[in-house]
Amino acid sequence: MQRKIIHLLAVLTLTLSCSRDYVTGKRTFNLITEDQEVAMGREADPQILAEYGVYEDEQLTAWLAGIGEEIARVSHRPNLKYTFRIVDSPVVNAFALPGGWVYFTRGILAHFNSEDELAGVLGHEVGHIVARHGAEQLSRTQLAMLGINLGSLFSERFSRFSGLAETTVSLLFLKFSRDQESESDVLGVEYATRLGYDAHKMANFFHTIARLSQKSGSSLPGFLSTHPNPENREERVHQLAEEWRQKVAFQPRKTSREAYLRRINGIIYGQDPRQGFVENGMFYHPVMRFKFPLPQGWSVNNTPRMVQIVSPQQDAVIQFQLADAATPDEAADAFLASTRQTVISRDDRRLRGFPAVSLETKISSETESLRVQAWFIQKDNRVFAFYGFCASENYKKFQPQFTRTMRGFNRETNPSVLNRKPKRVRIRTVPAQGSFESVMRRLGVRGKAIDELALLNGVERDTVLKKGDLVKTISE
Repeated sequence: MQRKIIHLLAVLTLTLSCSRDYVTGKRTFNLITEDQEVAMGREADPQILAEYGVYEDEQLTAWLAGIGEEIARVSHRPNLKYTFRIVDSPVVNAFALPGGWVYFTRGILAHFNSEDELAGVLGHEVGHIVARHGAEQLSRTQLAMLGINLGSLFSERFSRFSGLAETTVSLLFLKFSRDQESESDVLGVEYATRLGYDAHKMANFFHTIARLSQKSGSSLPGFLSTHPNPENREERVHQLAEEWRQKVAFQPRKTSREAYLRRINGIIYGQDPRQGFVENGMFYHPVMRFKFPLPQGWSVNNTPRMVQIVSPQQDAVIQFQLADAATPDEAADAFLASTRQTVISRDDRRLRGFPAVSLETKISSETESLRVQAWFIQKDNRVFAFYGFCASENYKKFQPQFTRTMRGFNRETNPSVLNRKPKRVRIRTVPAQGSFESVMRRLGVRGKAIDELALLNGVERDTVLKKGDLVKTISE
């Protein structure tokens, strides 16, 4: 039986892996058809937009898409329909989905210092799609999971852990490999150079990425977590830029740092407080006009779809989100119907005048038992849902923190909170020649903010700026 299944697996792999590599023309391993690629990207796109939000700047988005379409036309897959989007995240990243979807965060746009840098990274992301890297990774995941399921047929003990193993395999193949990154670097340089962009500046931006690699602050991963850094990347990209200049009889395109900076003048920088912010142990949402307290020492991950609050040891979580329901009772019923659980208590309440329902439940399986506290609260024709989860044996420990956070939900009326504005990139003119540090001090910048702005401008503290140069600063 085992030999037969392994034989069938081998035949299946050989049959489905006959896919053409658009770059080399050779056959390559892939279990996913091109139609499936497009369907997967189309299905995932609205989920990404719901999770991270769209950055609302039609002119900037149209300009980005215009460059993307140019790159697509000189790529090895010019007939594929590409879609280019800007997502509303401060994290510095760009990523591509199988089938033609490319995403840039507003955070990475703020950190570019020229159109050449942007074009190089756009070419890199299109390269991932052209070379079908996403489909390759998913194919490897499918094959690994199929192997795990085979193992489950022959080992009762192994089958008990197959669910966990499947999750682990998926995570292992979530990001691109260094070889795939290197290939996309080559393609990014080629496509940018064919259009007259200076690919040396793509290498310079990878230096900025390396300087930023220790920073974090959102659920959306940073560039190096999804694009592992190949060895000698900057040096290699500089070398490739020279090689491709010779191959395509390079004709430089008219671009300037100043023109790019003017395009991003006013782009939101960092977290947008209008989508919610944390201050003095409270979570505030100025637009929806509410607040609630946070457990001390817990980490907070805020996205347009939900707020996740996680204990220091990651053994308890509170999740807050809008419920798809008209009333708290309807939301509670939907939650109970979604998972088989035992109801310990259910109460209709008034919380500071808001209609509410509170629940305590238990979710049990053969291997574990979870305790849940949930509140559904109606405010301004919206129903908000809190869910607190932990292992049953830890519930007494976490119940007070769950209750304090959920019962602490209240309306916010403080004008200083309701009128909070995001920080934005502001372009200013250098008043006199000097080092970057001295210029920033003349512009009123002090302390660690100088280092942050040096990163944002792609320079060092001692980089000399000339009078009349443009620099990025940050202000409300």
